[in-house]
Amino acid sequence: MRVIGAVTGLCVLLIGIFVAWSWATREPEGEIPSVEPSGWEYRWGDSPQDSAGLPAWLNPAAPGWQPIAFPADPPAREGHDKVWFRLRLPDNQWHDPVLFISSIDLIAQVYLGNRLIYQHGDFDQGDGIAFAGWPWHMIALPQDFDGQTLCLRIFSDYTSIGLWGQVRLMERGEAYRQIIRRSAWDVAVSALALALSVFAAIFAASGVERRSFGAIALFAGASGLMLLAEAPARQLIAGNPLGWDLIRAFSYYMLPVATGLILAHWLQGRPRRWMQRLWALHLAYVMLVMGLVQGNVINLSLTFPIFDGLLVATLPAMLALALWQWRALDGTQRTVVLCFALFAPLLLADMLVAHGFIPWQPIPLSFGSLAFSLSCVAISLHRYHRVHRELARSHETLEQQVTTRTEELARLVEELEGLSYRDALTGLYNRRHFDAAYAQACRRAVSRGECLTLAILDLDHFKRINDRFGHDAGDSVLVTLAGLLKAHQEIGESVCRLGGEEFALFSHASPEALAERLERLLGRLLATPLKRGELCLGHVTFSAGIASYPVHSASPDSLLRLADEALYRAKRGGRSAVAIYSASAAPSLQKADFGRERCGASGDAQPPRAEAEQG
Repeated sequence: MRVIGAVTGLCVLLIGIFVAWSWATREPEGEIPSVEPSGWEYRWGDSPQDSAGLPAWLNPAAPGWQPIAFPADPPAREGHDKVWFRLRLPDNQWHDPVLFISSIDLIAQVYLGNRLIYQHGDFDQGDGIAFAGWPWHMIALPQDFDGQTLCLRIFSDYTSIGLWGQVRLMERGEAYRQIIRRSAWDVAVSALALALSVFAAIFAASGVERRSFGAIALFAGASGLMLLAEAPARQLIAGNPLGWDLIRAFSYYMLPVATGLILAHWLQGRPRRWMQRLWALHLAYVMLVMGLVQGNVINLSLTFPIFDGLLVATLPAMLALALWQWRALDGTQRTVVLCFALFAPLLLADMLVAHGFIPWQPIPLSFGSLAFSLSCVAISLHRYHRVHRELARSHETLEQQVTTRTEELARLVEELEGLSYRDALTGLYNRRHFDAAYAQACRRAVSRGECLTLAILDLDHFKRINDRFGHDAGDSVLVTLAGLLKAHQEIGESVCRLGGEEFALFSHASPEALAERLERLLGRLLATPLKRGELCLGHVTFSAGIASYPVHSASPDSLLRLADEALYRAKRGGRSAVAIYSASAAPSLQKADFGRERCGASGDAQPPRAEAEQG
């Protein structure tokens, strides 16, 4: 809904822009046409003062003047920073005449005859003359200006010197109408660009496509401010030329930064890295010159030629990098690159006009800026909608997975409730847990066709340890063996203490692999005598019997008995051994059900085991 509302608002704004532009560009009827004065002359340098304290060159008979087609950039400047222009005004045919000048490089005084009628900037600062901005100038003329000489005294340490743009005699009302007419479209596009900037910033704050929308917000904001600061109507909004030029400079300098950020978001690999270096270079320039201008180290006007030279090199490079991966780009990315290819030449042409390399003419920079901004916003909205749709789909899937996992967990908790009992001495699971967990492992092995291997371990001569060193020493031996078993168990295995000195381990490993691990563990016990404090307990060993389903039995339920028989064989064979069940080597005590006997006793309370130890 937010996207639909935003798009509707933009459409309404576009309609308003079209209506305002149509109204502003309609031609008035019955207006006396404006006239471009001709017959200009110039001379380099500054005029000396006459006896009355007036510039001597105001005298129409003063020699040294040379003709020029337009009062700007006379030939053979050769380091001059002051120049004079003059012309003889035509007959007055207007009721409220003004001389309209688009811009002056950089500051000027205007004389009509011997009278100073207009001044822009301050000439009284000697060598420290400061830049005063690039406003348009509407110079009021008296009704009796017919045939009088108009002189302009101009200072500039900029690349250009003199007048720029339009210089026309006209009615004051017509001048204002031209200002509004020439500004209507740019102001409307500026408002749209600034609205797009806010719109993109809101979407960037939402967290989806943050970098893309953030770069678009920066570009739309910079282009909107630049168009507003360049529109002639800016002086009708606020009469601060230098402030407007500072805004224009900052927004103009930020355009390649924003453009580089947008393009870098769509590129990959080396083009992306080079694009990042280019926009970082421009960002460093912006920070440096804005700091120097604010510190009054340099004039703002001097920063434009350096930036324009940098832009001439970097803007084509950005376009080349964008076109480098043309084949790898999708349709939306190619649209962004094409819009940038339209915007970049317009920006370069506007710069060439500003420096006089191209005759003055209006450059439709706002069209390129608007097309680039709208295309980026439209594509990012498409991606935003797609990402949100994928997120919604993923969220629905995640909810289903969470529900399924929760149900499974609830069943598992219900099954294992009361089974998480541990042996207080060793920390291993106790006999109660073993009975339930082993039964569950048997069911799983049958249903899934998995291997289930059971090992029964019994410490050798454990009674002697208790009798000789005490039960505390025996407990420490049990803890040591439990720790070793836990350290050697693998994922999915379970180790339990059945009681006394007897332990059980069931695993999905093969009987041979499990036997090999237990033999290594036995070798470790044999290699190092156990100690309890300063007391040496000697070498402690164990015997183990192993049986596996389905290798040794068609049913896992009989593994307990078969592993017990293998343990009996290891005991009878001399202890300190690991035996795998073998039907041919089964003991002769066929009537003894060792599993059932052990269920009711532990330790030395097993008659067959005691008999084996005595043997």
